[in-house]
Amino acid sequence: MSDRPIKLERDEQHMFNVRALIAGILILFALLGIVGRLYHLQFVEYGKYAELSRQHYQKRIPTPPNRGQIYDRNGVLLADSHTQYVLEVVRDNIGDENGDGKSSLADVDGLVERLGKLIPLQEKDVRSFKTQVRRFKYQPIPIRENLTEEEVAAFAVNRPRFPGVSMEVRMERFYPLGKLASHVIGYVGRIDSRDLERVDKDEYIGTTHIGKSGVEASHEDRLHGQAGHLLVEVDAHGKRQSTVSEKAPVGGQDLFLGLDINLQRTAEQLLNGERGAIIAMDPGNGEVLALASVPTFDPNLFINGISHKDYSELRDNPDRPLFNRALQGTYPPGSTIKPMVGIAGLVEGVVTPGSRVRDPGFFRLSGQKHVFRCWNKRGHGSVDLKYAIQQSCDTYFYDLAYRMGVDRFSSSMRKFGFGEKTGVDLPSEASGLMPSKQWKEERYKRDWYPGDTVNIGIGQGYWLATPIQLAHAVTIMANHGTRLKPHILRGVRIARNQPESVLKPEPFPPVEADERFWNLAIQGMENVMRPGGTARAAGAGAAYRIAGKTGTAQVFGLAGGKYNAGRIAKRLRDHALFIGFAPVNDPKIAVAVIVENSSGSGGHTAAPIGRKIMDAYLLKQYGDDKLTPDDAGRDAGGAEDPHD
Repeated sequence: MSDRPIKLERDEQHMFNVRALIAGILILFALLGIVGRLYHLQFVEYGKYAELSRQHYQKRIPTPPNRGQIYDRNGVLLADSHTQYVLEVVRDNIGDENGDGKSSLADVDGLVERLGKLIPLQEKDVRSFKTQVRRFKYQPIPIRENLTEEEVAAFAVNRPRFPGVSMEVRMERFYPLGKLASHVIGYVGRIDSRDLERVDKDEYIGTTHIGKSGVEASHEDRLHGQAGHLLVEVDAHGKRQSTVSEKAPVGGQDLFLGLDINLQRTAEQLLNGERGAIIAMDPGNGEVLALASVPTFDPNLFINGISHKDYSELRDNPDRPLFNRALQGTYPPGSTIKPMVGIAGLVEGVVTPGSRVRDPGFFRLSGQKHVFRCWNKRGHGSVDLKYAIQQSCDTYFYDLAYRMGVDRFSSSMRKFGFGEKTGVDLPSEASGLMPSKQWKEERYKRDWYPGDTVNIGIGQGYWLATPIQLAHAVTIMANHGTRLKPHILRGVRIARNQPESVLKPEPFPPVEADERFWNLAIQGMENVMRPGGTARAAGAGAAYRIAGKTGTAQVFGLAGGKYNAGRIAKRLRDHALFIGFAPVNDPKIAVAVIVENSSGSGGHTAAPIGRKIMDAYLLKQYGDDKLTPDDAGRDAGGAEDPHD
């Protein structure tokens, strides 16, 4: 039998000490964790939990600001906000009818049924209401908007029968002129999750709508204003007892556009029945006087959610009424760019004011069989720059572009704003396309050919421009090289009792050229509108001097066949274009016109439209139905904003 003891007291004591030490350390760390957490709650997150505590007896009710109004340059109201009455339901308060302070979804269904017998409820509104009321027990949920005066009176009389239902007053957006200028003004719509990602959520608490397109979207920060709130005390059931404090909202700024709504209407009427765009600008400050894209649409349809039927009609319409052709449409600029190409050739020393080119009716590259034809198959004889612009001689500009080379050509045209956005203060502007060797290699993995350069010399080939770019370029011609950023917004008014504050024009780097070069190219543009020019009929009898340039952009290649608009499908016909400005000695208006798939050329279709736009603005020939500030319901002074 062994003498070894069954228990080793020293080992047990050591083991006990180790375990006690480990337990002590764990307890110490636990205490430190508790102390740290208490410190974090008491000091670091004190404000957060104090606010949560206050919410048990205090509630912050947001008060959204009134949205600013939009006017044209003469004070005609383009976008207004009018009063609407809304029925809202707080689910938690419905059960008060039984005196138990509680509510159930069955109570909600009963309420909806009883309310529907008094005031008509649309099925889609009820569905939306029931979806939201399941999620939000204590927040007010709208069940019916835009109550009529009779419905308001009916609810007011029966108000005690509907616990939890309240009638609130809201301001709703409204566009009094309907489709007119809708691509410029844009529209507001209900705020969605994507909108909340780009705005300050605190400023939009309580706000239901936000700018979705046009000026409404691009100047949302000015139009929205600053939200306010009421701090109220509530009881255990969340019912309001008293007001603790109030921060009044600040209404949005009123916007005054450079738009002349009568000129805008004239432009849209001139395009009626066609697809196209017209832009008119003031060369002196870059203000957009008219920006028409036809066909158009009614922005009022979008305010509270457009119906599936209405949206399908707009979306599936082959004429694309929601597409803003003035900013997003890209077209071959055709011969409209020849004055700018002429300036570039003079600046680069490729041609001189007196140099001439023989035009036999075509142009051929050395050693090549392919022929680039002039629109006049008989040719124009010996041609200088001024006569080439007047007659729109293709051969002259084929030769000029080829000798300049694509790199210098593209660089020169970019100085006139082609190939990049103008920066106009409207969303979704396209940049167009000013092609280059590098672009073609990256896009098509192919070399740039001399024939590509020849084609862009007359605004064809790969070159694409937007109507706003053409309007911007012709203002540069009118200003002899001075570039001003195009802009829709003319001025703002912070409060109704304050005057309008007019914004200053923003300059761009100018196009540097000798004054003789500008005068020469503009003389050629004047001759376009005179006897012997391509737009002589449009310029006849003008009470002022006009400088213009016509263009016809090919849509469908005929592979050598003769073009006959009457034998070609409408959507394959050429586009008709015109640019111009007037008066030549003191430019007040610059115009760009494009008529898609026109049955006539730029001189026959687009130029007469441009002339009528100039007459309307310079001679005030708007007709007997001219819009004035009073036609929109009130003048630019407007009703007083209670938050100003």
